Amino acid sequence: MKIFVAVLVNLGLLAVLVPWLRRQWQWAGPGWWRIAFVLGLALRLAVATVRNWLLLHDAEYMHRMGKYITSLLWTDRSAFWHTFTDSVVVFQFSTYQAMYQSTSNTWFLIKILALLNLGSLSSGLVNSLYLSLFTFIGCWQLVRALAVCLPRTPAGAGIMAFLLWPTVWFWDTGLSKEAVLLGSGAWLVARVLHALYGMRESAGGRQWVGWWMGTIALAVLHFYVRYFFAMPLLGVLLGIGLAHGLQHIGLGRRYWVQALALAAVLGAGLWLAPQLSVAFRINKFTHQVVRVYADEIEHTDGRPHITYPDLRPTVESMVAHAPRAALNTFTRPWLGEARQPMYIAASLENLIMIGLSAVALLALARGKGGHCPFIWGLGIGIFCLILAMLVGLTTPNFGLLSRYRSEIIPFFVLLLLQNDYAAARLRWLAHSKAAD
Repeated sequence: MKIFVAVLVNLGLLAVLVPWLRRQWQWAGPGWWRIAFVLGLALRLAVATVRNWLLLHDAEYMHRMGKYITSLLWTDRSAFWHTFTDSVVVFQFSTYQAMYQSTSNTWFLIKILALLNLGSLSSGLVNSLYLSLFTFIGCWQLVRALAVCLPRTPAGAGIMAFLLWPTVWFWDTGLSKEAVLLGSGAWLVARVLHALYGMRESAGGRQWVGWWMGTIALAVLHFYVRYFFAMPLLGVLLGIGLAHGLQHIGLGRRYWVQALALAAVLGAGLWLAPQLSVAFRINKFTHQVVRVYADEIEHTDGRPHITYPDLRPTVESMVAHAPRAALNTFTRPWLGEARQPMYIAASLENLIMIGLSAVALLALARGKGGHCPFIWGLGIGIFCLILAMLVGLTTPNFGLLSRYRSEIIPFFVLLLLQNDYAAARLRWLAHSKAAD
């Protein structure tokens, strides 16, 4: 029975995946786009295979729990249903007890893995390939949407940021929350881009119904994987949608009106979120930030890390430390600060981003900032800044910092590559690769 279900699941996946791959292959055509498509997919699947050939740490634990939940489906379906639907679930094993609330992102991913086990026959490696493929599809959808919906922006920026940037294919792949987080977030942005710039008003009702269903599903997935990451992105996308709507009726052509619309949506979200959940109340939030920071400091074991000795659970302290935290997210570790190979690689990546930032600022000063729509540049910039402050404040460990910032980096790099200088270099690279 298990093999029969696995065959059906995989045949269903192939029935959807193969036509999609054929369409993307034809759309890419010969040249740089097809190279980027193949290379981006190959990098993700190869890294997923290497990293998850033997599952370790969080991946191994989530895989083991997922296998247990899947086993309930075959042995006790009533227990399986309650496990999936109860707000609080407690597992009592011989050596430890595990308790999860329905809002736990770890528990949410465990449930996803439990369902994926129906197709993978509980293979951790196959599950990691499923998730890596999902992430690639989400990133490719955004890369393609940028090229189609914003043709004046450099298409190579999306390719470099979401397919080929080292942080993206190393951390956002395999059996991890980061893979699902980036895949759902990038795909969500792609769908909003398509709705605002690609879909015609005359599009049929069925097309819009499909758009809403897919977009809501991705938003829910993104929210449950890591809701403190999802809230800024959802707020920014709603603000961009409002600003675009004002532009469409002739009221939002000025930059200050667009910025005000975005600020209004984000401000409304800041007011509404604490009304919906205690987790978003300011006192709860500040104490949670300090608690997470303190826990991470205790587990650094003397390794190089970031310290905020004056950090306190108050709004004033958070605001005072936020600029430094954001800067740390994009620049630490510094070159020479740590000798471990992973830290050296991260510091070299940081050095490249510092250089790209300098070029972008120079281009802006000279009026060569590129052709990205103002509201998109502002919105994505605010999204990156909010998450950079949050990650920087809660993650003093360099290894975890590199991992947690991996959803921010592709969006940040996308912005850095919008200017005319970067665009010219990307065009040269594309032409040289196509010639090869």
